[in-house]
Amino acid sequence: MLLGTAPDIHEYLAQHERKEILRFLTCGSVDDGKSTLIGRLLHDSKMIYEDQLDAVRRDSKTTGTQRDGVDLALLVDGLQAEREQGITIDVAYRYFSTAKRKFIIADTPGHEQYTRNMATGASTCDVAVILIDARNGVLPQTRRHTYIANLLGIRHLVAAVNKLDAVGYAEDVFDAIRADYAAFAAQLSVDDLHFIPISALHGDNVVEQSANMPWYQGATLMHLLENIHVAADKDVEHFRFPVQLVNRPDADFRGYSGSVAGGAVSRGDAVVVLPSGKTSTVERIVTMDGDLDRAFAPMAVTLTLSDELDVSRGDVLAAPDALPFVADRVDAMLVWMSDEALVPGRQYQVKHGARQVAGSVASVRYRVDVNTLRHESATTLGLNEIGRSELALAEPIVFDSYQASRGLGGLIVIDRVTNATVGAGMVLPQRGSVAAAWDEAPRGVLRPSTSRVEGAEREARLGQRPATVLLTGLAKVGKTVIAQAVERKLFDAGRLATVLDGQSFRLGMSRDLGFSPRERSENIRRAAETARLMNDAGLICLTSFVAPEEAVRERARRAIGAERFLEVFLTAPLATLRERDDDGLYAAAARGEANVPGLSARFEEPAAPDLVLQTDALGIDACADRIVALLRERGFI
Repeated sequence: MLLGTAPDIHEYLAQHERKEILRFLTCGSVDDGKSTLIGRLLHDSKMIYEDQLDAVRRDSKTTGTQRDGVDLALLVDGLQAEREQGITIDVAYRYFSTAKRKFIIADTPGHEQYTRNMATGASTCDVAVILIDARNGVLPQTRRHTYIANLLGIRHLVAAVNKLDAVGYAEDVFDAIRADYAAFAAQLSVDDLHFIPISALHGDNVVEQSANMPWYQGATLMHLLENIHVAADKDVEHFRFPVQLVNRPDADFRGYSGSVAGGAVSRGDAVVVLPSGKTSTVERIVTMDGDLDRAFAPMAVTLTLSDELDVSRGDVLAAPDALPFVADRVDAMLVWMSDEALVPGRQYQVKHGARQVAGSVASVRYRVDVNTLRHESATTLGLNEIGRSELALAEPIVFDSYQASRGLGGLIVIDRVTNATVGAGMVLPQRGSVAAAWDEAPRGVLRPSTSRVEGAEREARLGQRPATVLLTGLAKVGKTVIAQAVERKLFDAGRLATVLDGQSFRLGMSRDLGFSPRERSENIRRAAETARLMNDAGLICLTSFVAPEEAVRERARRAIGAERFLEVFLTAPLATLRERDDDGLYAAAARGEANVPGLSARFEEPAAPDLVLQTDALGIDACADRIVALLRERGFI
């Protein structure tokens, strides 16, 4: 661009300032060429000063990995240890711009021992470029980084199959890797996935189209990065404003400073202050350049309210029609970053936004095998392991799921002695169906009564320990008939059990409820409270409910007590369930006349059930025998 006059310069600067910023990271296994790719992007887009290039030329002769020519990876690998070993250790950030966009690149390490650094770099990115060495294909670390990127809310993945020059630019090699990686990514429900064959060393399909791969007619990496649409990833509906600073420059002004984490706010809008629940309206939206009528994410502003309220750092202002969650127990996926394994029950510090509270990991539900994505039974997490955990906090925090809001859904776990970050957490969806009734305080001043009969006395009299067995699965899978068979077998053996059947329960206790997600949740809440009372009386309670949401089943487990809760997942092919459906439920769902989980509504299979039974392969008695055996094995009978 020719800059002839001052107005031209000002216009150019104004245009540059208005450019959208794209944050992306390069990741993948070690030696897949991440740093070389970034160096090539900078070099071929003319974003390197001549003195920088001269320095890289000199360093290439002593510490570079290319025997001839320039090692462009040295533009990014700045640590001495990185240059000596030819690897990336720390996260390196580089900045450049083109006519369309400004870019912030995070070059992350590929070694497994530095996975924590990769997770740090990915936490603020919009796009992940996954490098795959064409000679090696999809490796475990490729899968690990892909899983972490998806877990961290990155919705756009670019699989860049690198070093095609080393395999003669063979199309069949690229096709095989694409099929392998696509099969893995399909298990993660990736929103947007692109494949590009490249040679970072020679610049093929990085900035310029490659003449060596005429069989590929798609976009270059630079073209994709310039045009990929990320604006829609931001939450524009739900207003969230975490307070970072209470601004009191003098006695006449009280403002609350921070960045809008989601949605938008206008002067005069009603807001709720959480966790207190106090309400007010926005009086002013203050910035250094004057007051605004409206602010939206990710603007940094100061809000003043029309009422004098007690608002502190770490509080959240939100729109009253779509509130975030407030709780002292949170389900989250944890990436463990410490050599010392996670210790459930140990006190850590949990930093969530501007707040830091004491807390512990109450339990680990399962660990994820990043190669197969299977959920493995686990009680702890080691270095670089990822698992679903429940955090118990000393005081409530205000949060959304990480999927909905990075600002309100991310947290870190800090060692209280060393002050080192030992874990990063992504809050799991707390669905609207997990209604406020689960956390709502009882009305009035109430005190529970205490029975004069001890639990141990009941166990001695009945010869059993109380338990709740939740039989869950789709409609017509056999939940109630199997529960009744278990009840009969226990009774014949001199035990005392009762069945809490979903349909019977709706005829009485939940006759006022429908079948929306929120009403299904309330139905399970009432059933859990009923089962808990039966357990308190010493009974074994066999409950048969569809209970389609994992979060709701977890709340039931917590309400009853994990030590006396067993989850049995009954399953069968959908065709079998349709054959058993003499009520016409599945046919009604197909016509759009009924909302049936597993067909016209979502059913989340249990993550780690205590027992899985295939009711198309096992008879009623066989299923009942296995549940009785489970009760005996766990010491309840």
